[in-house]
Amino acid sequence: MTQDRPTRSRRGTTLKLLAAAVVVIALVIVLGTVDLPDPSFIRDRVASAGPWGIALFVVLYAVLSATPFPASTLTIASGLLFGLAVGATVVVFAATAGAYLGYWGARALGRGQVARTEWDRLRRLDAMLGRRGLLSVLLVRLVPLPFSLVNYAAGVSAVGQRDYVVGTMIGIVPATVAYTALGAYGTSPLSWPFAIALLAVLAIAAGSALLARRLGLTGAAE
Repeated sequence: MTQDRPTRSRRGTTLKLLAAAVVVIALVIVLGTVDLPDPSFIRDRVASAGPWGIALFVVLYAVLSATPFPASTLTIASGLLFGLAVGATVVVFAATAGAYLGYWGARALGRGQVARTEWDRLRRLDAMLGRRGLLSVLLVRLVPLPFSLVNYAAGVSAVGQRDYVVGTMIGIVPATVAYTALGAYGTSPLSWPFAIALLAVLAIAAGSALLARRLGLTGAAE
């Protein structure tokens, strides 16, 4: 049984990388064959809405990222709508706001039960998270765990509000920039910026999978 776990972990990591490669290839084929509108036209239309366009996107992203909805699709859309720099900045703040909503919702509903638990192992884990909240959140945000699951788990734990917000905001930056770049340059799939964005997404997927294995989170990530 014990020997089978590393084998399953390696197999799971390989399958994830293959799945990411298939998605990337399919994306390139679609972008290369479908007649997409010029990104400058789309951004001009969004810009015509003024601050309300960004505000609406932030609210939508924050609400959806507090749920199991795959927010990476909105991250890619932000690149198309706002460009790389503005899109990535908007997503970092919107995702952090959504994470904060999930954190406090879980804290209001479940923190009391965890704090009163008599299970010694859970109490030790909870105390450790309280002492090393920033590092714990930062590392967990770098691995491929469901975004909303981390929100809820942190909310019922002893992780402090400041550690949670700062760890989330920093930890989501690499993937946010990479996925936003996919959207920003997605209408030019044969360009160097788009190729670099694809390589960044694959590198982040591989690196986060390896980090999950090192932290013993492979089963949770799967």
